[in-house]
Parts: sequence; C-alpha cells; structure tokens
Amino acid sequence: MLKTLNLSIAVLKMFTKEKPTWGGRELALAMNMNHTNLYRILETFENNGFITKDPITKKYSLGIALWEIGMNMYDSLNIDQLCMPVLEKLKDVTGETAIFTVLNGLEALTLLKAEPVNKVKFTVSRGSRSPLYVGASYRSMLAFLNEEQIAKVIDEPLTAYTNNTMTDATEIRAELEKIRTCGYALSNSEYSVDVLALAMPIFNSEEQVVASITVSGPIYRFTEQRVPDFLGPLTEARNEIEGIIRRYHLNFN
Repeated sequence: MLKTLNLSIAVLKMFTKEKPTWGGRELALAMNMNHTNLYRILETFENNGFITKDPITKKYSLGIALWEIGMNMYDSLNIDQLCMPVLEKLKDVTGETAIFTVLNGLEALTLLKAEPVNKVKFTVSRGSRSPLYVGASYRSMLAFLNEEQIAKVIDEPLTAYTNNTMTDATEIRAELEKIRTCGYALSNSEYSVDVLALAMPIFNSEEQVVASITVSGPIYRFTEQRVPDFLGPLTEARNEIEGIIRRYHLNFN
C-alpha cells in the first residue's frame, strides 16, 4: 500500500506550472509506468476531485479538491512559525535585535522581532507603524517603490524624530539611490537616538518590495565598523525569508 501511495503522489507531482495537463498514455510513458496501474490511480483521483478529465481532449489536470486543500493550508499558515526561527538565528549570530518589517500601504509595520537577552538592546513594539522615509528598516523598502509612491511619502513636510532624521527630499532621494546601488540601508540615530540599523529589502515572486529585515543595536556596541561582519548573516536571513514569502505567496497589504 505504501508503494502505491508513493506512486500516486508521484503522479500528482507530474502536474506542474510548466506542464499542467497530461494525456493518459503520455503520462504513463513519461513515468515509465504500466498503463493499467496509472489509469486506476487517475480514476481514483478523478472520483475524489483531485484530478479532472477534459471530456473533449481527454487530458487530465489538477482538480478543485487540491485547490481547496491548498487554501486550507494557506489560511493556517503562521508567519511566526515560518519566520521567527530565521530572526532568532540572526539575533544569535549578531548578538543584536533582528526585526522583520512589512510594507503596508505607504507605511511600515513591525511584524516580528527577536531580541537578545540580558544586555542593553534596541527594542521596538510589534504592530507599531512608522513612516517610510526615516531609518534603515523603512527606507530600504521606500527605495524600491515607484516614483509616484516615493513622492507621496517625501514631497511634503516631514517630521524629525531626532537631530539625525533626514527630512530633505533631495537628500532622501540621494540616499534611496545609494540603497538601490548597494542593496542595503544603514541609519544612525535617525528614528531612535544612539541606535544603528542595517536593513535589506525583501521582494515577492513578482519582484515587488514587500518587507525588510533589520539588525539593530546601540551604537556603543553596533558600530559602523561592524557592518561588513553583519552583511553576510543579514543576507542569508533575507534570502531565507524571501524564499518563504515566495513559496507561500504571502501578502501583507
């Protein structure tokens, strides 16, 4: 029975984005499989809605029952379970706070964070919202929006949160160009005093910016000289979370 189950799963996996339909004989040939055994599997799947057969072409494709199961899985996805292990690893490697921020409209929303214990640290509240022009976490996303969206954010009077906050549109645009060139953003005491932040944007499968991942800590410990040491772990974490977002088609807007 286990052999039959494995074979049945292999049949389902033959239906891909690149090859969504199969004729029965064509599929048997591709899998080097006995026609009779294959048709039994296809018939069972068809009777249960996992596969559908076109009455005209006689070709098979995935059925609605699989879509329903997939949607049930999607609805049960827990972003904490998927992404927190990545943030915890980044926090452990760097010794600093790791933050996952998502783009929500033209604001940034802090979704997850992992903080070091028993040491002075930068802290941010989950669920807090911030403007996109200030700080590395948020500006790393702003840099990859279109010009119309960028203008809506920076072509108006901007609040200075500290003496280091960028509030000049020309200066911000120059900084956004730097971010697009090097692939990461760096800020020093712009949103919170005496805090350094290093962030990278995260893109979905359509290459649209949807989030950012950040390492942040007090400047007496996390200095600009340490940035090169953190780029590797941050890039690795960014790639992991980007892979999760693309695999599960996560959307935060």
